[in-house]
Amino acid sequence: MANTPVSIPRPLVRTNQCSIVLSVLASWLTGEAWILAIPLLAGIMGLLFGYNPIMRAAKLFLRKNPADYIPEDWEQQQFNQVIAVACLALGLISFLLGWTAAGYVFTAMVALSAFVAILGFCIGCFIRFQLNQYKYQKSYKA
Repeated sequence: MANTPVSIPRPLVRTNQCSIVLSVLASWLTGEAWILAIPLLAGIMGLLFGYNPIMRAAKLFLRKNPADYIPEDWEQQQFNQVIAVACLALGLISFLLGWTAAGYVFTAMVALSAFVAILGFCIGCFIRFQLNQYKYQKSYKA
């Protein structure tokens, strides 16, 4: 029996990306840094426990069987989530420490990358591909 790759339905990934973008915008507009904790905690839970409450809630609204949607690679999404969690955490910590410029930089990076991913280009996928290419070339020369 062949191993089927683990995947996540695209609408759930898009919902998670939208929650990041909306949380960053809400944080900027209200000046309330704690709003960043919502996608941050959901992302941490997804990485540590495989349970992202934002995606779980969105799953309730799927109209079709999850397998009927365009699949997104689970491992790639985990890689992307590590980047998002790091940027959200650094942004939140920066805002809490009064380092406003750094807070805006980190949150802008994660919001922009999530927004661009919604539009169809995954920056995290590109980074992972380049990293894998580097590892392959390095091992090939050795």
